[in-house]
Amino acid sequence: MSNTMESLRRKIQSADDLQSVVRTMKALAASSVGQFERSVRGLADYQRAVELGLAACFRQSAVPLPMRDEERLGQTEAISAIVFGSDQGLVGQFNDVIADYAITTLAAFYGKSRVWAVGERVYARLADAGLQLVGLLPVPNSIQAIIPLVAQVQIASETEAANGANSSLWVFHNRPLSGALYEPTRQRLLPLDKQWQQDLLHTPWPTTNLPEIVGGNSRTTRALIREFLFISLFRACAESLASENASRLVAMERADKNISELLEQLHGTFHQLRQGDIDEELFDVISGFEALAGTR
Repeated sequence: MSNTMESLRRKIQSADDLQSVVRTMKALAASSVGQFERSVRGLADYQRAVELGLAACFRQSAVPLPMRDEERLGQTEAISAIVFGSDQGLVGQFNDVIADYAITTLAAFYGKSRVWAVGERVYARLADAGLQLVGLLPVPNSIQAIIPLVAQVQIASETEAANGANSSLWVFHNRPLSGALYEPTRQRLLPLDKQWQQDLLHTPWPTTNLPEIVGGNSRTTRALIREFLFISLFRACAESLASENASRLVAMERADKNISELLEQLHGTFHQLRQGDIDEELFDVISGFEALAGTR
C-alpha cells in the first residue's frame, strides 16, 4: 500500500512540474501573439508612405506596366516560392496546413518551382511531397530577428533576377484570424500586380504640395519597390509567427486542461488509498482494544 501511495506522489509531482512548464509556455505564446500582431499594425504608416512614393513614380514613368494576367503565369520559366512554417513542435496542424496549401497551389502552376522553406518542420513536409527545395531558413524568434531573414530572402531573389531568371516570387504563410484561428494565404510579390499599380496611379496626393522625384525616376522606383518587398516579407513572417504562437497557445490550453483532469484523478486515487490505509489502522486499533477487553 505504501509503495502505491509513494508512486502516486511521484506521478502527482511530475504532473505538477509538467503543468508549470505548460502554463509558462502558454503565457509566452499569448505574449508573442500580441507582440507580432502589433508589429504588423505598426507597418501600416510605413507602407502608406512607400505606396505614395510609388504612385508618384508610376505617374511620371513612361515604362509600360507588366502583365499580371493568369495566362501569363503559365508562361513563366520558373516560380520562386517562400513557405513560412515552424522549427518547433506543439503547434497542432500549423505546418501541415500551410504545406498542403503550398503544395496544392504550386502543383497548379506550369512553371518549375524553386522553394525556400522557413522552418525545419515545414521543410520536411515539403521535401516529402517532392518539391525542389533550394534552401532552409531558420524561423525568427523575435521581431528583431525578422529583419535579417527578410534581407537574406531579398538578396536571394535579387541574385536570381541579376542572373536573368524569368521567375515570379510567391510567399505562402498562415495568417491569423479572430481568436486563436488562422488560415493559409499566398501573395505574389513579383512581378508587381498590374491592378495594384493601376490603383496606385489613381491615389490622390494627400497635400497640395506635389512630390518631386529625386535621384532619377528609375533609381527611386527600384528603391521603393525594394522597400515594398521588405514590408510584404516582414508582414508575412510576422503574421506566420503570430499564427504559430496562436496555434501553440491552443495546444497548451488543451494540454493544461488534460493535466488538470489527470491531477484530479490522481489526487482522488491518492486520497482513497490514504483513507483506506487510515481505516485499516483504525480497524487494527479497535480489534486490539476489543481483544484486550475480552481478556480482562
